[in-house]
Amino acid sequence: MREAIHGRSSRPRNDRNVGGAFSDVSGYWSPKVVAQINDQYLKVARARGQLVRHDHAHEDELLFVVRGHLEIEYEGGRVVDLPAGSMHVVPKGTLHNPVADDECWIVLIEPVQTKHTVDVESPLTRTIDEQLGGVR
Repeated sequence: MREAIHGRSSRPRNDRNVGGAFSDVSGYWSPKVVAQINDQYLKVARARGQLVRHDHAHEDELLFVVRGHLEIEYEGGRVVDLPAGSMHVVPKGTLHNPVADDECWIVLIEPVQTKHTVDVESPLTRTIDEQLGGVR
């Protein structure tokens, strides 16, 4: 028996259509958890403009660009260019700032304990409860 994976649910599921998950994201830089794999969350986010310069002291962060174009700005002027279909791992403890001139869709994989913008507070910062949508 086959199951369709296009159903809608507010709970993080392991059988979700990732493209459809972006319809649940309201606003830019507001990631939503769509699945949990062991101690990692798979999140989707829409991006436009700049987030905020921050680092994750203890966690690496994987970003995969589904649609659009993303740049990761690092200290010292280094910029990583990520067109659609590209992925990049931001090493733990590395100060970075994601930037998207136009709307960009990204998938993130990061440990469940990873804080959105760590200790840098901004109007764009989201708690894990906001990212989960109140569902555990």
